[in-house]
Amino acid sequence: MAFFLGFKNNSSYDRTWEARKIWGSIVNESRTFATAVLSLPSQNLPKEEKKRIIYRHLAWLLALKHVMRKEKTWEHNLPVKKLNFIPGFIKEYYDGMFVEIEKYVSEEELTSIKNTSNIPSQLLKIQSYEIGKLNEQGLISDYKQVWLHELIGHLFTHQGMSERIKNFPFPRQYASTGLWITYIFCALIPFGLLDIFEQSRVLHYWLTIPFSAIIIWIFFLVDRIGDYSENPFEGGYNDVPISSIARAIEIDLLEMLEEENIPKPYAIENGFLM
Repeated sequence: MAFFLGFKNNSSYDRTWEARKIWGSIVNESRTFATAVLSLPSQNLPKEEKKRIIYRHLAWLLALKHVMRKEKTWEHNLPVKKLNFIPGFIKEYYDGMFVEIEKYVSEEELTSIKNTSNIPSQLLKIQSYEIGKLNEQGLISDYKQVWLHELIGHLFTHQGMSERIKNFPFPRQYASTGLWITYIFCALIPFGLLDIFEQSRVLHYWLTIPFSAIIIWIFFLVDRIGDYSENPFEGGYNDVPISSIARAIEIDLLEMLEEENIPKPYAIENGFLM
Protein backbone atom coordinates (compact mmCIF):
# COMPACT_ATOMS: atom_id res chain seq x y z
CA MET A 1 0.00 0.00 0.00
CA ALA A 2 2.83 2.39 0.87
CA PHE A 3 4.53 1.53 -2.44
CA PHE A 4 1.34 2.29 -4.40
CA LEU A 5 0.76 5.61 -2.60
CA GLY A 6 4.41 6.52 -3.09
CA PHE A 7 4.11 5.93 -6.83
CA LYS A 8 0.93 8.01 -7.01
CA ASN A 9 2.39 10.90 -5.01
CA ASN A 10 5.63 10.92 -7.00
CA SER A 11 3.65 11.09 -10.24
CA SER A 12 1.43 13.87 -8.87
CA TYR A 13 4.44 15.84 -7.66
CA ASP A 14 6.06 15.51 -11.09
CA ARG A 15 3.00 17.19 -12.64
CA THR A 16 3.17 20.07 -10.14
CA TRP A 17 6.91 20.53 -10.48
CA GLU A 18 6.74 20.43 -14.27
CA ALA A 19 4.01 23.10 -14.18
CA ARG A 20 6.23 25.30 -12.01
CA LYS A 21 9.17 24.88 -14.39
CA ILE A 22 6.97 25.76 -17.36
CA TRP A 23 5.87 29.01 -15.76
CA GLY A 24 9.43 29.73 -14.69
CA SER A 25 10.37 29.46 -18.36
CA ILE A 26 7.51 31.80 -19.26
CA VAL A 27 9.04 34.36 -16.89
CA ASN A 28 12.40 34.10 -18.67
CA GLU A 29 10.94 34.13 -22.17
CA SER A 30 8.75 37.15 -21.36
CA ARG A 31 11.72 39.18 -20.18
CA THR A 32 13.74 38.09 -23.22
CA PHE A 33 10.92 38.98 -25.61
CA ALA A 34 10.39 42.41 -24.06
CA THR A 35 14.12 43.14 -24.11
CA ALA A 36 14.34 42.02 -27.74
CA VAL A 37 11.55 44.40 -28.72
CA LEU A 38 12.88 47.34 -26.71
CA SER A 39 16.39 46.88 -28.14
CA LEU A 40 15.16 47.49 -31.70
CA PRO A 41 16.50 50.78 -33.12
CA SER A 42 14.21 53.68 -32.16
CA GLN A 43 14.71 55.40 -35.52
CA ASN A 44 13.10 52.38 -37.20
CA LEU A 45 10.47 51.33 -34.67
CA PRO A 46 8.72 54.06 -32.64
CA LYS A 47 8.31 53.64 -28.89
CA GLU A 48 4.52 53.41 -29.20
CA GLU A 49 4.84 50.44 -31.57
CA LYS A 50 7.19 48.68 -29.15
CA LYS A 51 4.72 49.38 -26.35
CA ARG A 52 1.86 47.91 -28.39
CA ILE A 53 3.79 44.67 -28.98
CA ILE A 54 4.72 44.27 -25.32
CA TYR A 55 1.16 45.10 -24.25
CA ARG A 56 -0.10 42.35 -26.55
CA HIS A 57 2.32 39.95 -24.91
CA LEU A 58 0.92 40.89 -21.50
CA ALA A 59 -2.58 40.23 -22.81
CA TRP A 60 -1.42 36.76 -23.91
CA LEU A 61 0.07 36.10 -20.49
CA LEU A 62 -3.07 37.10 -18.59
CA ALA A 63 -5.31 35.23 -21.02
CA LEU A 64 -3.25 32.07 -20.53
CA LYS A 65 -3.52 32.46 -16.78
CA HIS A 66 -7.31 32.59 -16.96
CA VAL A 67 -7.47 29.63 -19.35
CA MET A 68 -5.43 27.60 -16.86
CA ARG A 69 -7.88 28.55 -14.09
CA LYS A 70 -10.96 27.24 -15.91
CA GLU A 71 -12.62 24.40 -14.04
CA LYS A 72 -12.43 20.85 -15.35
CA THR A 73 -14.84 18.09 -14.37
CA TRP A 74 -12.07 16.00 -12.80
CA GLU A 75 -10.77 18.87 -10.66
CA HIS A 76 -11.90 19.77 -7.16
CA ASN A 77 -13.68 22.97 -8.25
CA LEU A 78 -11.88 24.89 -5.54
CA PRO A 79 -11.91 28.56 -6.66
CA VAL A 80 -15.59 29.22 -5.99
CA LYS A 81 -16.65 26.56 -3.55
CA LYS A 82 -13.83 26.24 -1.04
CA LEU A 83 -11.46 29.21 -1.29
CA ASN A 84 -13.59 32.03 0.08
CA PHE A 85 -10.83 32.88 2.55
CA ILE A 86 -8.86 34.52 -0.30
CA PRO A 87 -11.16 37.30 -1.56
CA GLY A 88 -8.58 38.67 -4.02
CA PHE A 89 -8.45 35.39 -5.89
CA ILE A 90 -12.24 35.01 -5.88
CA LYS A 91 -12.67 38.53 -7.29
CA GLU A 92 -10.20 37.83 -10.11
CA TYR A 93 -11.97 34.55 -10.83
CA TYR A 94 -15.40 36.17 -11.09
CA ASP A 95 -14.24 39.25 -13.04
CA GLY A 96 -12.95 37.01 -15.80
CA MET A 97 -10.32 37.30 -18.49
CA PHE A 98 -11.50 40.31 -20.51
CA VAL A 99 -11.47 42.70 -17.54
CA GLU A 100 -7.71 42.19 -17.34
CA ILE A 101 -6.68 42.02 -20.99
CA GLU A 102 -8.84 44.80 -22.45
CA LYS A 103 -6.35 47.42 -21.30
CA TYR A 104 -3.54 45.74 -23.24
CA VAL A 105 -5.13 45.17 -26.64
CA SER A 106 -7.08 47.39 -28.99
CA GLU A 107 -10.85 47.16 -29.14
CA GLU A 108 -10.61 45.84 -32.70
CA GLU A 109 -8.28 43.01 -31.71
CA LEU A 110 -10.36 42.19 -28.65
CA THR A 111 -13.51 41.94 -30.77
CA SER A 112 -11.79 39.67 -33.30
CA ILE A 113 -10.67 37.15 -30.67
CA LYS A 114 -13.50 37.36 -28.17
CA ASN A 115 -15.49 34.41 -29.51
CA THR A 116 -12.57 32.13 -30.39
CA SER A 117 -11.95 28.89 -28.52
CA ASN A 118 -8.30 29.57 -27.69
CA ILE A 119 -7.68 33.26 -27.04
CA PRO A 120 -3.98 32.95 -26.05
CA SER A 121 -3.20 31.23 -29.38
CA GLN A 122 -5.06 33.94 -31.28
CA LEU A 123 -3.03 36.65 -29.54
CA LEU A 124 0.23 34.94 -30.46
CA LYS A 125 -0.99 34.62 -34.05
CA ILE A 126 -1.74 38.36 -34.17
CA GLN A 127 1.67 39.05 -32.64
CA SER A 128 3.36 36.96 -35.31
CA TYR A 129 1.45 38.71 -38.12
CA GLU A 130 2.31 42.14 -36.74
CA ILE A 131 6.01 41.32 -36.60
CA GLY A 132 5.81 40.08 -40.19
CA LYS A 133 4.24 43.39 -41.24
CA LEU A 134 7.04 45.32 -39.53
CA ASN A 135 9.56 43.36 -41.60
CA GLU A 136 7.63 44.04 -44.82
CA GLN A 137 7.65 47.75 -44.01
CA GLY A 138 11.41 47.64 -43.48
CA LEU A 139 11.16 48.58 -39.79
CA ILE A 140 12.98 45.45 -38.59
CA SER A 141 15.60 43.30 -40.27
CA ASP A 142 15.13 39.71 -41.43
CA TYR A 143 17.36 38.55 -38.60
CA LYS A 144 15.26 40.33 -35.96
CA GLN A 145 12.08 38.95 -37.48
CA VAL A 146 13.41 35.38 -37.29
CA TRP A 147 14.59 35.93 -33.71
CA LEU A 148 11.23 37.32 -32.58
CA HIS A 149 9.39 34.50 -34.33
CA GLU A 150 11.58 32.00 -32.48
CA LEU A 151 10.65 33.62 -29.19
CA ILE A 152 6.96 33.43 -30.10
CA GLY A 153 7.51 29.77 -30.96
CA HIS A 154 8.91 29.22 -27.47
CA LEU A 155 5.80 30.86 -26.00
CA PHE A 156 3.60 28.53 -28.06
CA THR A 157 5.61 25.61 -26.67
CA HIS A 158 5.16 26.70 -23.06
CA GLN A 159 1.46 27.31 -23.64
CA GLY A 160 1.07 23.83 -25.13
CA MET A 161 2.91 22.24 -22.22
CA SER A 162 0.65 24.03 -19.74
CA GLU A 163 -2.42 22.93 -21.69
CA ARG A 164 -1.18 19.33 -21.68
CA ILE A 165 -1.11 19.26 -17.87
CA LYS A 166 -4.39 21.17 -17.58
CA ASN A 167 -6.40 19.21 -20.15
CA PHE A 168 -5.14 15.69 -19.44
CA PRO A 169 -6.00 14.44 -15.96
CA PHE A 170 -3.92 12.13 -13.84
CA PRO A 171 -4.93 8.61 -15.03
CA ARG A 172 -8.15 7.75 -13.22
CA GLN A 173 -7.21 4.10 -12.79
CA TYR A 174 -4.42 5.13 -10.42
CA ALA A 175 -6.51 7.67 -8.54
CA SER A 176 -9.68 5.60 -8.08
CA THR A 177 -7.93 2.25 -7.57
CA GLY A 178 -5.61 3.77 -4.98
CA LEU A 179 -8.57 5.18 -3.06
CA TRP A 180 -10.43 1.85 -2.95
CA ILE A 181 -7.31 -0.06 -1.96
CA THR A 182 -6.77 2.43 0.84
CA TYR A 183 -10.31 1.87 2.09
CA ILE A 184 -9.84 -1.91 2.14
CA PHE A 185 -6.40 -1.70 3.73
CA CYS A 186 -7.58 0.70 6.45
CA ALA A 187 -10.61 -1.49 7.20
CA LEU A 188 -8.26 -4.41 7.91
CA ILE A 189 -5.76 -2.46 10.05
CA PRO A 190 -7.65 -2.95 13.39
CA PHE A 191 -7.67 -6.73 12.87
CA GLY A 192 -3.94 -6.68 12.24
CA LEU A 193 -3.28 -4.77 15.48
CA LEU A 194 -5.76 -6.59 17.70
CA ASP A 195 -3.59 -9.66 18.29
CA ILE A 196 -0.53 -7.51 19.06
CA PHE A 197 -2.19 -5.50 21.82
CA GLU A 198 -4.15 -8.44 23.20
CA GLN A 199 -0.97 -10.48 23.87
CA SER A 200 0.90 -7.58 25.44
CA ARG A 201 1.14 -7.48 29.25
CA VAL A 202 1.62 -3.72 29.28
CA LEU A 203 -0.81 -2.62 26.59
CA HIS A 204 -4.42 -3.64 26.38
CA TYR A 205 -6.36 -4.52 23.24
CA TRP A 206 -8.54 -1.41 23.54
CA LEU A 207 -5.50 0.61 22.39
CA THR A 208 -6.19 -0.90 18.97
CA ILE A 209 -8.73 1.89 18.46
CA PRO A 210 -6.49 4.98 18.79
CA PHE A 211 -3.49 3.34 17.10
CA SER A 212 -5.64 2.18 14.19
CA ALA A 213 -7.07 5.68 13.88
CA ILE A 214 -3.57 7.20 13.71
CA ILE A 215 -2.38 4.76 11.03
CA ILE A 216 -5.57 5.20 8.98
CA TRP A 217 -5.24 8.99 9.23
CA ILE A 218 -1.64 8.83 7.97
CA PHE A 219 -2.55 6.75 4.92
CA PHE A 220 -5.54 8.90 4.02
CA LEU A 221 -3.48 12.07 4.51
CA VAL A 222 -0.81 10.81 2.10
CA ASP A 223 -3.54 9.85 -0.38
CA ARG A 224 -5.11 13.33 -0.16
CA ILE A 225 -1.74 15.02 -0.66
CA GLY A 226 -1.28 13.13 -3.90
CA ASP A 227 -4.87 13.77 -4.94
CA TYR A 228 -4.58 17.54 -4.53
CA SER A 229 -1.21 17.66 -6.30
CA GLU A 230 -2.56 16.15 -9.53
CA ASN A 231 -3.99 19.41 -10.89
CA PRO A 232 -1.49 22.24 -10.31
CA PHE A 233 -3.57 24.96 -12.00
CA GLU A 234 -6.96 24.56 -10.31
CA GLY A 235 -6.28 27.19 -7.64
CA GLY A 236 -5.72 24.98 -4.62
CA TYR A 237 -3.83 26.07 -1.55
CA ASN A 238 -0.55 24.47 -2.65
CA ASP A 239 -0.92 24.81 -6.43
CA VAL A 240 1.43 26.75 -8.70
CA PRO A 241 0.75 30.46 -7.97
CA ILE A 242 0.34 31.48 -11.61
CA SER A 243 -1.53 34.67 -10.71
CA SER A 244 1.43 35.93 -8.68
CA ILE A 245 3.88 34.82 -11.37
CA ALA A 246 1.87 36.60 -14.07
CA ARG A 247 1.68 39.76 -11.92
CA ALA A 248 5.46 39.69 -11.38
CA ILE A 249 6.02 39.48 -15.15
CA GLU A 250 3.51 42.28 -15.69
CA ILE A 251 5.39 44.50 -13.24
CA ASP A 252 8.76 43.71 -14.83
CA LEU A 253 7.62 44.51 -18.35
CA LEU A 254 5.79 47.71 -17.38
CA GLU A 255 8.89 48.90 -15.54
CA MET A 256 10.91 48.19 -18.69
CA LEU A 257 8.46 50.44 -20.54
CA GLU A 258 8.89 53.08 -17.79
CA GLU A 259 5.14 53.16 -17.19
CA GLU A 260 3.71 55.17 -14.32
CA ASN A 261 0.68 53.08 -13.38
CA ILE A 262 2.26 49.81 -12.33
CA PRO A 263 0.17 47.31 -10.35
CA LYS A 264 1.40 46.06 -7.00
CA PRO A 265 2.33 42.42 -6.37
CA TYR A 266 -0.47 40.24 -5.07
CA ALA A 267 -0.59 40.22 -1.29
CA ILE A 268 -0.46 36.98 0.65
CA GLU A 269 -4.01 36.36 1.93
CA ASN A 270 -4.34 34.08 4.97
CA GLY A 271 -1.06 32.42 4.04
CA PHE A 272 -2.16 31.83 0.45
CA LEU A 273 -0.13 33.01 -2.56
CA MET A 274 -2.48 33.11 -5.52
